Amino acid sequence: MEQELVDRVVASFDNCGSERLKQLMQSLVQHLHGFIRDVRLTEEEWNAAIAFLTAAGQITDDKRQEFVLLSDVLGASMQVIAVNNESYKDATEATVFGPFFVEDAPEIAQGGDISGAAAGQPCWVEGTVRDADGNSVPGARIEVWEADEDGLYDVQYPDRRVAGRAHLYADDQGKYAFWGLTPTPYPIPHDGPVGMMLHSVGRSPVRAAHLHFMVTAPGLRTLITHIFVEGDPQLQIGDSVFGVKDSLIKPFEVQEAGTPTPDGRDVGSTGWARTRFDVVLAPASV
Repeated sequence: MEQELVDRVVASFDNCGSERLKQLMQSLVQHLHGFIRDVRLTEEEWNAAIAFLTAAGQITDDKRQEFVLLSDVLGASMQVIAVNNESYKDATEATVFGPFFVEDAPEIAQGGDISGAAAGQPCWVEGTVRDADGNSVPGARIEVWEADEDGLYDVQYPDRRVAGRAHLYADDQGKYAFWGLTPTPYPIPHDGPVGMMLHSVGRSPVRAAHLHFMVTAPGLRTLITHIFVEGDPQLQIGDSVFGVKDSLIKPFEVQEAGTPTPDGRDVGSTGWARTRFDVVLAPASV
């Protein structure tokens, strides 16, 4: 009886006009029914799952995407990235997009500051953008965004501030540089259904300290990634969205107060940090 139901539901998609959609729906049905049968799901548990998804939808708005969080903490986001970003030569590895990217972030010049007065230790970030054959990529667009030292992105504040995000373009040699903040660990939003799920299963919502990048250039594969802070204790504890890759862990070298900055900027009596991230883009066709 159970298998007969699976077969009938699968067959109901036989006349789908799109072969790809047909494949997706039939495979989804088989895996979903397989899960229900494997764990002998109760009606109470199924209703709880429906309530959970309903709550995720209700808390989602233009600033918060609970379904992205759910995808991230289940490792689904990283799995999709893995199957869509096969390794190519020494191209930089991709990782999760996260729920806090915003279109139309302000443009800054080379050496500009993305912090927008957000709290945190100043950090000089520099590097190059090249393709997998070693050629520089002039004009590559580099989007960067990060949380402040309190673990919050600008969109999580109610005052519509723009801070900790910007975009800039690589120069004619493929080089880039900007001022940001030294990343610190922070929890993903955990006051909603995803946070309740993590608490129920004994998992931490904390992410390892990181700085987001999205790098685009014509003819090359868009790179969505972050860099992580070498020595961050959270790397040993674990990243709540499984986004860490060893190649993306970079040294953030702390400079004592009074140490001259690369561009002569006066950072006052505070110390600052610096890091380097050289980006390698794979061809768009791989």
